[in-house]
Amino acid sequence: MRVSALDPGDEVVVETQLGRPPRGAQTVAWRCPCGQPGVVMTAPRLPDGTPFPTTYYLTCPNAVRACSTLEGSGLMADMTARLGSDPDLAGRYAAAHQSYCQDRADLGGRLGLDVPTFSGRSAGGMPHRVKCLHALAGHALAKGPGVNPLGDEVVAALGEFWRRGCRGEGAAR
Repeated sequence: MRVSALDPGDEVVVETQLGRPPRGAQTVAWRCPCGQPGVVMTAPRLPDGTPFPTTYYLTCPNAVRACSTLEGSGLMADMTARLGSDPDLAGRYAAAHQSYCQDRADLGGRLGLDVPTFSGRSAGGMPHRVKCLHALAGHALAKGPGVNPLGDEVVAALGEFWRRGCRGEGAAR
């Protein structure tokens, strides 16, 4: 995994997507098929020292909007219920949680940042519940299929969100 500051062009796009300058963004972790940044990898501490738990931050405006719509549909409650009744799914989701934690620890180590408050904590409710589809989609897009089973389901439910006219605009999450 290459960790470096965003190049100036990507930083401009992400700033437009967020509606503010990106904080702690290190690199583009996933690009939309249109070529724009869609997920950025964020340092475990912001430049002012504030701990920041979201390592994979979804910035693609179309994906953000689609995740928000899915969150309103009750999908998170359904997924959380499935975790309680499907031990195989729960085990794969726990492995996704470990992957996320390891990526954040590795990034923090490369940057010389220690954030013990996040030890054993990831994002999106992992490993016991689902509380943020944006975080799960960001993780799944950045890592690729097969790492986060519920993130993969979210990405599948989003469909071809990039076909909705990507221009790197809008609010991200």
